[in-house]
Amino acid sequence: MKIVVVAAISEEVKIMHRTMPWRAAIVALTICAGAGAAAQDAEDKVIATIGGKPVYQSELTFAESDLDPQFSRLPADQRTAAALSALLDIKLMAQQAEGAGLGKDEAFQRRLSFLKDRALHNEYFRTKVVDGLTDDAVRARYEQEIAATEPEQEIKARHILVDSEEQAKAIIADLDGGTDFVELAKEKSTGPSGPQGGDLGYFTRGRMVPEFEEAAFALEPGSYTKEPIKTQFGWHVIKVEDRRDTPPPQFEQVADQIRRVLLQEQYLALIQEARDAIEVEVTDQDLQSLLDKANAQGQN
Repeated sequence: MKIVVVAAISEEVKIMHRTMPWRAAIVALTICAGAGAAAQDAEDKVIATIGGKPVYQSELTFAESDLDPQFSRLPADQRTAAALSALLDIKLMAQQAEGAGLGKDEAFQRRLSFLKDRALHNEYFRTKVVDGLTDDAVRARYEQEIAATEPEQEIKARHILVDSEEQAKAIIADLDGGTDFVELAKEKSTGPSGPQGGDLGYFTRGRMVPEFEEAAFALEPGSYTKEPIKTQFGWHVIKVEDRRDTPPPQFEQVADQIRRVLLQEQYLALIQEARDAIEVEVTDQDLQSLLDKANAQGQN
């Protein structure tokens, strides 16, 4: 069941992105904001003053978490210095802006209100969901998906690809005479897997072109096709070496993916809870039409 949980969860994520792409983006923003925010110390140390106003350690910590990703390659002390420099620049220019009266500008106040609302949105989601999502909950969902999903069957196969039916028939004759399949593939196959003895590894249904897949899955382990198989790529001789149920992915492989799904589910549940409690009215009919159209397209 190598991709069962991955496939199931990936499809769920795709559905959420199709139905509510902007909400999926907000969830991503929320998760990033929640991960980057640092807890403020009970006694937040003053690390500098600008114009007599204090600058706190918590602000430096937040500034460091908000650095461009390129700074992650720097040593820790250089990252701290870069964050401190950026923080001081921000504080200096903010004081200049206040002195110029820009903080009283109506457009600025609306933007500030939006930023406050977004920060509260993120904080609410962090406290209600992110902080409470435990590893045990993620593992429980993993085990639920494993138990609920039927394993697929997969086969391990090799093939020899040639340009004509006559060449393929000659290869089958050589195999009937006892020639080793791997050596023949290395010598005769024109496909990219030829140097590896035609090895295709394990694959499930739906991974190969239909003609190839039908012939391969009809074979028992240890057997090869007695007639050449024609596809768009040429003529194939196929040998199946093993048949098994696909093994499930390890928890560690899909834990982050499951966590994202759970966060999205709980985010949408919080949104629905809020909509049930608070009336939302879009008074601009053109915007309401755009919203209705986007929702309808997302559900198709």
